[in-house]
Amino acid sequence: MTVRSYRDLTVWQKGMGLAAAVYRLTREMPKHEEYRISGQMIRAATSVPANIAEGHGRGTRRDYAQFVSIAKGSLAELETFLLLVGDLELAPRDATDVVLRQAEEVGRMLTALRGSLVVSSSPRT
Repeated sequence: MTVRSYRDLTVWQKGMGLAAAVYRLTREMPKHEEYRISGQMIRAATSVPANIAEGHGRGTRRDYAQFVSIAKGSLAELETFLLLVGDLELAPRDATDVVLRQAEEVGRMLTALRGSLVVSSSPRT
């Protein structure tokens, strides 16, 4: 399959699914967390597919790899929040575990994507 758009990328599709799962999870959290950790989780989660899309739209593989790195950073931030939410019992542990597994899958995909971008843009010696 030819990739014509960032929407064709499985990693972007999984990132969108992750962001939607985070939105659903934060609805289960206490209302007083809405402007605290919930908002930060949503921003981190939506940053993942947004940075994949922006990087894909850039002119060079180097720029694309940089935006994938930013997406990986946002994902690490999200995973930290998910672990904290689980530890503080702000949402059901089984629900946070499911979203954490999704995040781990997206993380592996981002690592592979970045690796392919860096390798293919490296000068040959």
